[in-house]
Parts: sequence; structure tokens; C-alpha cells
Amino acid sequence: MAAVSTSLRFGPSALLVRRSAVAARRLFCTEEGSAGAAACKPSLPKDRKNMKPREMVEYLDRYVIGQADAKRAVANALRNRWRRQQLEEELRAEIMPRNMLMVGPTGVGKTEIARRLAKLVEATKFTEVGFHGRDVDSIIRDLLEMAMTRQRSRLEDELRPKATEAAEEQILNALIGPMSAQSDKDTWLAHLRAKLLDDRQIKVEVPVTDNDLYPEWVGGGSDSRKPPQIRVIQVPVAGGAGSRQMEKRTMTVAEARQKLVQVHLDRMIDSDMILASAIRSTEQEGIVFVDEIDKICNSSKGFYHGSDASSEGVQRDLLPILEGSDVSTKHGNVNTDHILFICSGAFHSVKPGDMLAELQGRLPVRVTLSALTEHDFVRILTEPHHNLIEQHKVIISIAPSPPCRVCRVAIGNP
Repeated sequence: MAAVSTSLRFGPSALLVRRSAVAARRLFCTEEGSAGAAACKPSLPKDRKNMKPREMVEYLDRYVIGQADAKRAVANALRNRWRRQQLEEELRAEIMPRNMLMVGPTGVGKTEIARRLAKLVEATKFTEVGFHGRDVDSIIRDLLEMAMTRQRSRLEDELRPKATEAAEEQILNALIGPMSAQSDKDTWLAHLRAKLLDDRQIKVEVPVTDNDLYPEWVGGGSDSRKPPQIRVIQVPVAGGAGSRQMEKRTMTVAEARQKLVQVHLDRMIDSDMILASAIRSTEQEGIVFVDEIDKICNSSKGFYHGSDASSEGVQRDLLPILEGSDVSTKHGNVNTDHILFICSGAFHSVKPGDMLAELQGRLPVRVTLSALTEHDFVRILTEPHHNLIEQHKVIISIAPSPPCRVCRVAIGNP
């Protein structure tokens, strides 16, 4: 394929992309495509766990050109995860996930499919840089941490209205006192919610942070120098899971509102409940995307293509996690029997058969992605949501004297 030379001519009406050795052959009106894209802006579905395979494929089609087989394979794998959750517990325990391996040259969409699905199903995504040369158990630990963050965020969203009311009540007491008449409280509350009092100074109780107690450690390097007994200060209180040591501090109403809402959220949320829910979610619904897995494979010819000679050891470390085992974390043990793994790699220097036989057996579904054609490159420029042409139109429009419009793209053939 001849080399492509791209020239941009910023006139009153044109953005021209052309091939250096030949005349332009096709004309595409990007304004029509932009209007269509604007009319149907993709958004994340509300019920993402209950999406049908067709809906997942349609969602991926908005961002990834071609690769229909790979899209259908990952969509079916994710749908089977939902189907399994609808079964009785005894039968559910017997159904194991069908881990997947996506093989294809660089740039065909493997990573983009994983990235979009990770956002869709809130899974974790690891590249070869993320697990090569470190403890592979960190994959499961990071998955659990993400589940805990997700569970806490969900509970905070549910409890935030109640926490906001409690914070407003505390701010009103600091402003006018707890014995004020109800009519006065209603008036001040209206002003508070209208943010007319945000600049007022009040004195409220807020948690004491470690930096407040030991300012000499601020910016002082590794936290390991701090005595372990001062990293977290917890004081049990009745009716809650615990609270941090409190002190009275003067601040603006705007600052107090933000801090007090978080204080009340911390008191309302049960950490043990979050942890139990996160472990259950990780074990039953966890999905891990492992990208660049070919970088830990050695050629069958006997010489190394990776960064070091420990690649086979990394494969052996991954093997028990894919087979199913208990991984120890600081929050408790996590069983990986039902975690779905989707691996991908270009396999330029090696081939999938160079992986350990046991590891190949734990990736029963294999999908080969096809190389991109010239027509695919044209579609990549014009069809995906927020495509390159759309991006450049927005960037150019921010200039002091932007062009009137960008009307056409000319792409030739060799």
C-alpha cells in the first residue's frame, strides 16, 4: 500500500485529506455524518447488567469498526454471566466461565473492545505492563478494590440526600443556634440551599487528619516512615461503625457543607457490609481483561523475545488464578473460580501455541481478529462516535478566526 500523505487546507469551507500519488476518488460529506452522530449520541445503557448480545454489539459498533466475530464472542460471554446469575445457587456453582483469547495484529481493535466493555460492565483491564514483573495476585486485589469503590459509591448515592439534610441541620445550628424558631430555620435553610451563605464563617466539628496531627510528614516522602499507630485513628461510637477523632474548626459554609456531608456518609455506611458485598460481587461477577498477553510468551524455537527470561514463570503464576483458587488480600480471601478472563495479544513474534499448554486449556474460546482494509480506515475516519474528523472540527472551531465550516473529505485509492 502506498504511503499516505495528509495535508490540511484551512479555507472558508474545506478540510482536504488526500493521497500523495493519486487523485482523490471519493467524497464524503462529514456534515451529514456529524448531524447523524449528533442526533444519536451514544450513552451507557441504564440496565447494563441485563444487556442482550445484540445491544452490546450495537454499542461496540459505535466505537469499533468491523470485527463482528470478536464483538459477538465477548457479548455472548457477558450475557452468559447474567444468565448464570438467574439460576439456582446449586447449579450456578457448577457453571464455569468460558475464558477467551483474542488474537489479531496491532491496531485492529482488541484493546478498544476491551476498553469499551470495561467501561460498560465496570470490569478491570490490565496490560502486560500491569502484571509482568510483579505479583499477579495484584490483579485480583485491584479487582476487589474496584468493587469496594463501586459498592461504596452506590451506597453514597443512595444516602447522600439524608446526609445532606443532616449536614444542613448542623450548619444551621452553627449559624443561628439549635433553639431558634422553626420559621427562622426555614428562612435560613432556604438561603443556605440557595448558596447565599456560602461565604460566611462558622465553627463546626470535622475529623482530624493525620497531616493535621503530624504536619512534619506532609510531602516528606514515603508513608512507611510514619508510625503505624497514627495512620488511621478510629474511635468507636454508638450506632455506627466508627468515626475519626473530631475537632472544632472555623471554615466557610461552602467548605463545611462538603466536609459534613462526607462525615455523615461515613457514619451511615457500614464498612463490613461494603466489604462482604464487594467480595461477593468480585467472585460472582468479576471480569478481567488481560491485554498484551503475548509479551509473556517465549518462542518455541528456544530464544527469548520478551523483556527477560521470566515469561514462563509469569504464565505459571497466572495459571492458578485462571484455573480457580483463593487469593489472599488484606480484606479477605477471594475465590477466582467464577471470574471471567478475556485475554488478547498480537502474537507477532510468537504464536498462541507457544503459551503453556495448561494456560491454553484455560482459554477455550479463541477469536481471531482480521486485519484492517483501506475501506476500514475510511470508516474509522468518518463513522465512529467522536471520530477524528469530528475531533478536528471541534478543535479548529476554537481558533480565534475559525473556518465557516468543514464540508468534505476526499480520500483516494492507490
